[in-house]
Amino acid sequence: MGTVISVVNQKGGVGKTTTAVNLAAYLGKRSQKTLLIDADPQGNATSGLGFAKKDQEKTTYDVMINELPLMEAVQSTEYRNLSLCPANIELTGAEIELISVPEREKVLAKAVSPIRNQFDYILIDCPPSLGLMTINALTASDSILIPIQAEYYALEGLEQLIGTYSLVKNSSNPELEVLGIVITMFDTRTQLAHQVEAEVREHFPEQVFKTVIPRNVRLSEAPSYGKPILAYDKWSRGARAYDSLAKEIIRQK
Repeated sequence: MGTVISVVNQKGGVGKTTTAVNLAAYLGKRSQKTLLIDADPQGNATSGLGFAKKDQEKTTYDVMINELPLMEAVQSTEYRNLSLCPANIELTGAEIELISVPEREKVLAKAVSPIRNQFDYILIDCPPSLGLMTINALTASDSILIPIQAEYYALEGLEQLIGTYSLVKNSSNPELEVLGIVITMFDTRTQLAHQVEAEVREHFPEQVFKTVIPRNVRLSEAPSYGKPILAYDKWSRGARAYDSLAKEIIRQK
């Protein structure tokens, strides 16, 4: 049965979508059949894989609101073993429309359940909030992966995220675990980055991945070309880091 992982942090600009897209691509490269579900109305994971958001006719919105079977929204990508369920701005209205739905926090879990056996990994790129879409993603998942930027306010908001995680674990998904925390945008030249890394590892000694994602120009450029880093510059430091993270996660399975 496939492993479902939510990539989640309500703080924007921490490399959440970058992590979701590139981790998914490298899991696929390493012979893991992978589905990336874009659950963020910004649709950046969708465009990051080269899909035009406005042209998508079947999306995560249709799965959540119109009861479209998930596999009917899934599209193959040009990358090995990687499929995508796209999203666009339509998804913005989903949280309001879900309010009147019975067991509204379980809609995505019910959609994912029938297809779990078709993939080794299902990654969900969550929106930068702790609203109903994120709660749906956590309820559908086996674990959460938390990207944290190596900056002064790295731990700010993490307590709130862990609180939401605990709420979902205690109410709708008792099997939910923390897969790990990955430090992103790490600038080796600054003392601050090293201090932040030390602090995060001290607070969460068993949950921080060994792999650290560097601040890397090529990694920042890749989304504007609609490519994961393995297609844009597979020899860059960012590419090597996400390949390493994929290997760490596969070893944990």
